[in-house]
Amino acid sequence: MSLEDTRREYQYDFLTRESLKKCPIDQFSNWMNDALKANLSDPSAMSLATVNADGQSWQRTVLLKNFDKNGFIFYTNLGSRKALDIKNNSNVSLLFPWFDLDRQVIIGGKAELIPKKESAAYFKKRPRKSQIGAWTSMQSKVIPSRKILEDEFYNLDKKYADSDIPVPDFWGGYRIAPREIEFWQGGKNRLHDRFKYVLTSKEWKVSRLSP
Repeated sequence: MSLEDTRREYQYDFLTRESLKKCPIDQFSNWMNDALKANLSDPSAMSLATVNADGQSWQRTVLLKNFDKNGFIFYTNLGSRKALDIKNNSNVSLLFPWFDLDRQVIIGGKAELIPKKESAAYFKKRPRKSQIGAWTSMQSKVIPSRKILEDEFYNLDKKYADSDIPVPDFWGGYRIAPREIEFWQGGKNRLHDRFKYVLTSKEWKVSRLSP
């Protein structure tokens, strides 16, 4: 299937050096607020790229649950492929694809487990069914059928019908401490605007990149 003629013009906005915040986290916060106000579908969805022990890269979509100047947090099964990759190589990247705003943000940094207490606090805020779902799935493991999951979910739902659901010991959060953050704004005639922040000596240096 050829997709050579599948294209569109980007004409939503410009991005200038003068409009950028000094801190990329502040700039990201502004863009996230724009995405939320635009009612984008899943504005917190981000592609997470990791590399395994054989050097094979892999991507998947996860949800950003919190961010501040220390980094970007997501939660997952600690036995999942992504968690095993991070254990082997903590250098990862994130991508926020905000297509309807002609924007994307790419973040490169180091992943580290957050304290269990912090993960537990978030777990308790999750909907009950999501808590059960965390227990149900041994993420990335081969299973013979969907029925295995459905039966396990039913059994756990019944087991914890009258009690709080504990935090699985195989579940937790990661914080991505950023070392570089790139902001991309689509432009007319493919003259896009790209700015890259790089952390040097605890200060951020920003440069314009050719599209």
